[in-house]
Amino acid sequence: GARDLSAAALRELRGLVHGIQPPMLADRGLGAALDDLAMDAPVPTDVEVGLVGRPDAALESAVYFSVAELLANAAKHAAAKRVRISVTYRPGALKVVVADDGKGGADFSRGSGLLGVQRRVAAFDGVVEIDSPAGGPTEITILIPCVLPSA
Repeated sequence: GARDLSAAALRELRGLVHGIQPPMLADRGLGAALDDLAMDAPVPTDVEVGLVGRPDAALESAVYFSVAELLANAAKHAAAKRVRISVTYRPGALKVVVADDGKGGADFSRGSGLLGVQRRVAAFDGVVEIDSPAGGPTEITILIPCVLPSA
């Protein structure tokens, strides 16, 4: 039933979090890979990626796995009904926002996976900001310095 499905989806997300780069990411880039991730997510997820050009593979991978972790968190800890992912570029930085309508209270403690996201992002001199009041909603913003070739 639905519970088995979402357990399978969570397992898959967890596998990704510890994981191996999906072929979709290498072949088609971040937008396609995040769309794919969203389709398999246990929570309805909207994805908006506005990038021209592609970040380098290591950075794409870090963003992908960070989003996978945040999506798993929204499903597991926040009891979210909907998640919104947006990836945009502004000169000098990649901005990733993962927002959910769950119960809030996300922070870097309590083994929530956010520390892993912070470490992954820090490797690229990026920062993670959490806006998650008790009762929700939660918005997590990742900013990573990078230069993308312009069109």
